[in-house]
Amino acid sequence: MKRQNQSSVVEFILLGFSNFPELQGQLFGIFLIIYLLTLIGNAVIIVVICLEQSLHVPMYLFLQNLSVVDVSISAVIMPEMLMVLSNEKTSISFVSCFAQMYFILFFGGTECFLLGTMAYDRFAAICSPLNYPMIMNKRVFMKLVTGSWTLGFMLGTVQTTWVSSFPFCGPSEINHISCETPAVLELACADTFFFEIYAFTGTILIIMLPFMLIILSYIRILFAILKMPSTTGRQRAFSTCASHLTSVTLFYGTASMTYLQSKSGYSPETKKLMPLSYSLLTPLLNPLIYSLRNSELKRALIKLWRRKVDLHTF
Repeated sequence: MKRQNQSSVVEFILLGFSNFPELQGQLFGIFLIIYLLTLIGNAVIIVVICLEQSLHVPMYLFLQNLSVVDVSISAVIMPEMLMVLSNEKTSISFVSCFAQMYFILFFGGTECFLLGTMAYDRFAAICSPLNYPMIMNKRVFMKLVTGSWTLGFMLGTVQTTWVSSFPFCGPSEINHISCETPAVLELACADTFFFEIYAFTGTILIIMLPFMLIILSYIRILFAILKMPSTTGRQRAFSTCASHLTSVTLFYGTASMTYLQSKSGYSPETKKLMPLSYSLLTPLLNPLIYSLRNSELKRALIKLWRRKVDLHTF
């Protein structure tokens, strides 16, 4: 392979927050709690939607896919990051580093497109309620979900293959918490100009296309909500959409700052913190955002809990 012929680096060193050794223990405890809460919160949503037949509709099945993505991206980043925090810095093999990069891109890209399809689903449900069953039928739903995962897979495959083809001849220290593309690319001992153009253009398309779809959908949704005669109907529609918009703002905002930044745009420590928002904060908050603001999901959770209590009682 080209990489094997040109690269002398066989492993990388993840520095993490080694500049602040006095904070390592505290950060480890905080991030471990966040990781466990993220796994529990998203697992609850996945299980509740699986078990409750009334939630087997596109809106909740999209949410279930989003929870699967959130659990996955957390599982890709968090264990390695906890190892870095426990050792101040840790080594990661060449293959493992690019495997992590691939899955970050795969799941991150999938979430970008999933959030866009969720906006389209809400647009169809609120703006065309009578035609919604035909617009968002099972076949359309499957195409949108499959398309989101496929595009994420293509993003991860193309970008990781290209970056791994660059020669890496030292230094081998990645001043980051994980093998994010911008951090690894800084160590390549070759001209990466064309890749950077591709990555910048691709990131704009991957972030901006779904984001523009979301903006256009919500402009139409806003007008549709304002025309609703029922105050209760308006409040319910606003509540449903507010959850999605909160998640969108968190994810797209921090992802765009990470992947559209200039090399000298932020300090190294700021560059480490920004990915934590979409890899740590968004997966943690999504279950809270969607469950606390969604009466049907809360009712289903209470129903399953009561069923479990009744089984133990009898």
